[in-house]
Amino acid sequence: AILGERVKVRHSSIYDSKVGDDVQVGPYAHLRPESEISEGVKIGNFVETKKATIGKNTKIPHFIYMGDAEIGENVNIGCGSIAVNYDGKNKAKTIIGDDVFIGCNSNLVAPVKIGDKAFVAAGSTITKDVPEGALAISRVKQENKEGYAKRLNFGK
Repeated sequence: AILGERVKVRHSSIYDSKVGDDVQVGPYAHLRPESEISEGVKIGNFVETKKATIGKNTKIPHFIYMGDAEIGENVNIGCGSIAVNYDGKNKAKTIIGDDVFIGCNSNLVAPVKIGDKAFVAAGSTITKDVPEGALAISRVKQENKEGYAKRLNFGK
């Protein structure tokens, strides 16, 4: 790995990757081969990257997988988000533009492109490109089945 100036790595692994200046990594992050992390990026706890390019000042704070991804500058990716890059046979790429917000627990099913200044709502599974400046929401409406847990003998 090649590390820039003032890089802080806490209890993490970095293999065959490049990390720019003023980057924070970890704790417990795993930067796998061919990851390129630009200056000012924050890679938080339990984050894994593989063959990912991450733009300046982007925040990938915790519990995130970004593989085969190209991520722009000033992006914030919410916890629990995943670049779903493998369909069982082939790997595909996720492209995220600049100034994008990805809400918590989002699945970005590659190949997919999120345009600049777009917003992905928390809990969304994105399977189509999101245009620049758009809000993408992909959720099923919540439905409550009263008394159903009791029928299953759950929580006696």
